[in-house]
Amino acid sequence: MVNSSHCCGRSRSKYRWWSVGTVLFIFVIAAGVSNNSRAEIGPGARPVGYDWSRSPVYGVNGMAATAQPLASQVAIDVLQAGGSAVDAAIAANAALGLMEPTGNGIGGDLFAIVWDGQSLSGYNGSGRSPKGQTLAQLLQRIDDMKASGKLAADYEGIPSHGSLSVTVPGTVDGWFALHDRFGKLPMQQVLAPAIKYAHEGFPVSPVIAYYFSGNLRRFQQVAPMVEGVDNAMATYFKGERAPVAGEIFRNPDLGNTLSAIAQGGRDAFYKGVLAKRMDAYLQRINAPLRYRDFAEHRGEWVTPLSVDYRGYTLHELPPNGQGMAALQMLSILKNFDLASMPRDSAQVFHLMVEAKRLAFEDMARYYADTDFAQIPYQPLLSDAYGKARAALIDPAKAMPDVAAGEVKLEGEGDTTYLTVADGNGMMVSLIQSNYRGMGSGLVPDGMGFMLQDRGELFALQEGHPNVYAPGKRPFHTIIPAFLSKGGKPVMSFGLMGGGMQPQGHVQVVVNMVDYGMNVQEAGDAARFLHDGGRTPEALSFDPLGTLHVETGVPAETVMKLRAMGHQVKVDDRGVMFGGYQAIAIDPSSGAYIGATEMRKDGTVAAY
Repeated sequence: MVNSSHCCGRSRSKYRWWSVGTVLFIFVIAAGVSNNSRAEIGPGARPVGYDWSRSPVYGVNGMAATAQPLASQVAIDVLQAGGSAVDAAIAANAALGLMEPTGNGIGGDLFAIVWDGQSLSGYNGSGRSPKGQTLAQLLQRIDDMKASGKLAADYEGIPSHGSLSVTVPGTVDGWFALHDRFGKLPMQQVLAPAIKYAHEGFPVSPVIAYYFSGNLRRFQQVAPMVEGVDNAMATYFKGERAPVAGEIFRNPDLGNTLSAIAQGGRDAFYKGVLAKRMDAYLQRINAPLRYRDFAEHRGEWVTPLSVDYRGYTLHELPPNGQGMAALQMLSILKNFDLASMPRDSAQVFHLMVEAKRLAFEDMARYYADTDFAQIPYQPLLSDAYGKARAALIDPAKAMPDVAAGEVKLEGEGDTTYLTVADGNGMMVSLIQSNYRGMGSGLVPDGMGFMLQDRGELFALQEGHPNVYAPGKRPFHTIIPAFLSKGGKPVMSFGLMGGGMQPQGHVQVVVNMVDYGMNVQEAGDAARFLHDGGRTPEALSFDPLGTLHVETGVPAETVMKLRAMGHQVKVDDRGVMFGGYQAIAIDPSSGAYIGATEMRKDGTVAAY
């Protein structure tokens, strides 16, 4: 029996000193060692698996993996209330738009792949360019910005921020399209958690706080491009400071906007009071997007494309997104026996990087809005074409330059990713983004969210498949993924981060299929990101590019890659290597197995 008087009978002064010291100690540990010092120490030991990873999460009745722990819990709460995986995914996405505005929000676009227990469905929720602005008018506005000093004279492409890069936000439409087909609970109930958090507040998590500060610096740098950043500053950066980790953040304007959507449905956003409010704001700043563009917007259901890889099938959405690049990479890589080579060897990295360079050249040449361009899907994904492209790879050195393949046309392109599974076998792979960080810098008056700058990804070169045109969808970077085997689901997964996404999809699949890593290890393993080559924007390019690798890649491997001709840069921050989430299925028990990204704040929740 505990002696309570002995336990608690210390003097107040001694207790007070201990309490303050302990609080200070805990604060230092929670905040990280100050003055940028770091404890140089390796990982602890694990009884199973790699020391640099951790255990995946298991569950049976439902699971959610998102980039923010509170959003994962929101999804589980919706599942336990009787919602479907789609209901839970929408609820989590709405919460992430509030809690992780550095990567997503209702001002952006949405893509999804859904396994309904029997088959896969894909949804392309990307918005289009202003229907009232021609290419000539866009070019003139860019010239006017250069003449006024708002853009540098040698600036290439569409401005990265401000109204010229804004396209119609497709997320809300995507929510309702998914909900109409697969939802169970009313949208008022689905959006209620995000609305409550918007008004009552939530504590900012560390990685998101880091990205908040980066976005603040960016908006200060690009302010001349933006017709007014005052709304953005008032919404996200009060006092011209970024929220810090642990700070309670509120966004009542967004809460009110979500309430209007919950009550009025998608039409409230695209035709009703919210659309009119956005139109008034856009007219006030003389932006080209108008009410008509919102009112006429619709996303579309699409059939995922796929490629077989050593008995597994990877599914990706067709262009205007870049998912097909991941399929092309695997189509090339299956011509090499990767499993016979050590995973950390220079040879494995070299082959994957060269496959990426070849696939991305085709992406730059062919991928665009299918309403405006003919995409040679089957030729680009055929085994024969993959074998021919693989034959171009020199196993000993990097190609100095690569070009797109010649194929015949048939029938003459920051982000959050989440995945949710429910007890009925439904699995949702959903990705959503405002493009560059938080987006364009434009927050409509009193609405609490930022409009995307996805339109920056149009080309301005006439005749290019991805050239700007009125009412056109730009090349898109955000891509959900799904892995199956023998027609049965294996894993719903995705990875954030621009051009990192198809490269990351391939690295995860290779890690699991060729090297037997579990779902968590496959995401934790050190990654590469190759940046360079031609792009769908048709801008100036570096043909060899830069190969970024994480510090987990052995120094010997880095040296050998450089000797092969690669320009290698080692990065220790994890910023550019994406954010992975996944839910797999245990083939023996049928249990869900979840993984989340150590490079983000997220977690897996299950029950």
